[in-house]
Amino acid sequence: MNLKKILKDINYELLNGNNNLEIREIQYDSRNVKSGDLFVCIEGYSTDGHKYVNSAVSNGAAAVICSKDIENLTECTVIKTEDTRKALALAAANYYDHPSDKLKVMGITGTNGKTTSTFMMKSVLEAQGYKVGLLGTIANYVGDKKIAAHRTTPESLELQKLFAEMVEEGVNYCIMEVSSHSLYLNRVYGIKFCQAIFTNLTRDHLDFHKTFENYYNAKLILFKNTLNSVVNIDDEYGERVYEDSEGKKTSYAMDKEADVKGSNLHMHSRGVEFDITYKNETQHINLNIPGKYNVMNALGSAAACLGEGMSLASVKQGLEAMLCVPGRCEIVTKNYNLGYEVIVDYAHTPDGLENILKTAREFTKGKLISVFGCGGDRDNTKRPIMGKIGTELSDKAVITSDNPRTEDPMSIIKEVVTGVQKDNYIVVENRREAIKKAMEMAKKDDVIVVAGKGHEDYQILKDKTIHFDEREVIAEIIKELNK
Repeated sequence: MNLKKILKDINYELLNGNNNLEIREIQYDSRNVKSGDLFVCIEGYSTDGHKYVNSAVSNGAAAVICSKDIENLTECTVIKTEDTRKALALAAANYYDHPSDKLKVMGITGTNGKTTSTFMMKSVLEAQGYKVGLLGTIANYVGDKKIAAHRTTPESLELQKLFAEMVEEGVNYCIMEVSSHSLYLNRVYGIKFCQAIFTNLTRDHLDFHKTFENYYNAKLILFKNTLNSVVNIDDEYGERVYEDSEGKKTSYAMDKEADVKGSNLHMHSRGVEFDITYKNETQHINLNIPGKYNVMNALGSAAACLGEGMSLASVKQGLEAMLCVPGRCEIVTKNYNLGYEVIVDYAHTPDGLENILKTAREFTKGKLISVFGCGGDRDNTKRPIMGKIGTELSDKAVITSDNPRTEDPMSIIKEVVTGVQKDNYIVVENRREAIKKAMEMAKKDDVIVVAGKGHEDYQILKDKTIHFDEREVIAEIIKELNK
């Protein structure tokens, strides 16, 4: 594509060369650059693309977009702009012919509930015959095709490519998790959402955002770029988002009066039943995932779909058709007659851990046993909080390693233990052994919650990443214990 077309709507200064040349592809990783490519220097969390300009040019870059002065670069076209992340987003959209304009894009943000909500919306839309794309933590889906996801929200270049694939495959709706990182780093810059959902806001990612106010303001960006804001007003910050968002708004809640209202909950171990009311019509929903917080996810998903003109009856049909979400309150012992249940959940924040343990308590007839830890190289202020929550809400707790990354696992565990105020816990550093210990402890009618990793099939250690799928691990342990 001609560079002039790629640079459309970008404010820039031409420092060297000319902008009337053909570009093969756009790259922001110098290692991927080939002859005739455009290289965009973006500043990452731990590195800066400007450091790799010479490498990109050596690999054949025909043009470079930068935001800093680069000395002695005369071999190619050099374009300077104020914000290269915004430039990358606009250039990618131009390169792929603005595919998001040909889709209805629904975005969801919040600390917890994003993944489950995207699968709920996908189920509702597909039940009505729409072809759906999904972008999120577990995987990316283009219709029926599953693509590995490397981050919650892809970088803008990959994002526009995925949108283009969806358009080519005849997708009607794209539902996507929109992380606070992606909003702050302009990965979704220039995309107009038809529906934007806010689930909740609790402590997370302060290692990146530094303050809670920064975290909130990052989330709010989504609600400045949507036709309709769908907001959980039971959440303290949701009330604020509702006030701060612009344009059309739809509220949902259980505890307050709202446009979409949930009531009459009845919990059981394999799901939850509730009523949903919208515009004086009520439908009874039998959801196949337990937990009050999943009712909240269902209400937000319903509100977004209702905002797209669907009926309450069709929302009921779609919600009830969804059987489970991988690693989200997933009962992995359904096919075994153990006498106790084991639940795998992605809960890795204080609020997430509290939600899953309170939910499990609702249907636990015996003792509630938790297995949890905290990830390394992440916000360490939440570690003692999770230690306190995990032990207070469990009858027995096994504190273990999560994804320690570059940190020492026992150092992380010691920080978790500083928040503990009960003596109902043990420490087992090895995560597999910790899960096995919990299962050895379990008696009839007990429930074990293994929290933190959920759908992940790996564990990130200091020097390597190992295969670690908790469903497989639990199946192996069942065989060992039944020998």
